[in-house]
Amino acid sequence: MNRKTIVSLLVLALVAVACATDTGTEEAADVVVEETETLTSTLDIVKERGFLKCGVSGSAVAFSETQADGSVTGIDADYCYAIAAAVFGDYSKVEFTALTAAERFTALSASEVDVLIRNTTWTQSRDTELGNDFGPTTYYDGQQLMGKVAKGLSASSTLKDVADNNLSVCTNAGTTTEKNITEGVRQYNPSWDNLVTVEAFPEAMEKFKADECDIVTTDGSGLVGNRAKEGALNDWAIFPSAPISKEPLGPVYRQNDSKWADVVNWTVYATFIADEYGVGKANIGTWTQADWDANPEMGRLMGKNDGELQTVMGLSADAFYNVIAQVGNYDEIYSKNLNPVGLYREGSANASWTDGGLIYAPPAR
Repeated sequence: MNRKTIVSLLVLALVAVACATDTGTEEAADVVVEETETLTSTLDIVKERGFLKCGVSGSAVAFSETQADGSVTGIDADYCYAIAAAVFGDYSKVEFTALTAAERFTALSASEVDVLIRNTTWTQSRDTELGNDFGPTTYYDGQQLMGKVAKGLSASSTLKDVADNNLSVCTNAGTTTEKNITEGVRQYNPSWDNLVTVEAFPEAMEKFKADECDIVTTDGSGLVGNRAKEGALNDWAIFPSAPISKEPLGPVYRQNDSKWADVVNWTVYATFIADEYGVGKANIGTWTQADWDANPEMGRLMGKNDGELQTVMGLSADAFYNVIAQVGNYDEIYSKNLNPVGLYREGSANASWTDGGLIYAPPAR
């Protein structure tokens, strides 16, 4: 059934409601209004508004950091820029909203942001109970702990050490981190109750630095980033070597909006596929039509060959070309933001599937 037919049926339904008796009229009208609202995708709203509203942390080292001039940098921020480049052909058409862990899902459900790219873990409850859908994982992470070497902690320390010594742990509330650390330590000491929670992780870091807690915990990437930022490589130990949880991080959007989901998902996949072909911001301008013809998947994805599917999605044919040309492929985005704090793809889950990692995209055809 096409859109015109659906709209026509809704008009007839509205007429029927108007002609109905008072009994049940309000309930019927509510149903019609609700059905009408579902016809509009977030993509249509974003295009009409003229810019993307992207929810980020704003204080997550290497993921999204608000700079003095108001700009936002980091791997999460770059994926916000990438979506804007896909929709508008201009990566800069983004309005960033800094959200705490406790605020983020409420802001998304209230349509205060169009997409949430805020180092957010994909979990069953968030996927099913909160009215969210998750896009492709852009960073495979895992929770770890960080303590001071001067207090006898080292890379070989364990959760059992935390339990046996009743060490205090700081983290931010409303996160998977809070639940993971509580469940993990209580395996060894069921009565452990020494968790200190704050609203935002930077507050947890400040308490840790001030010795108001023995340990701070979050995703391993966040600990590595903060340790690098503070120049404390030899003073703060991150443990255990194997993370205590799985933390797949990526974009989140409101459920039941497949048109918008396609745009977000394939923007991410385009950066993965371009990486596989070695096409990035640094060299995409050197590719000729002969190159696109010799690599038909890339040709289609970049809108250079027949069979492109971007226009079917409500985008321009060159939408993903703009993503790569203006923001970069996955390796460029990753390396620019994460290598400086000591996070590398080699040997990790964030390597390409061709190199033993989990970064993998469906074929563009």
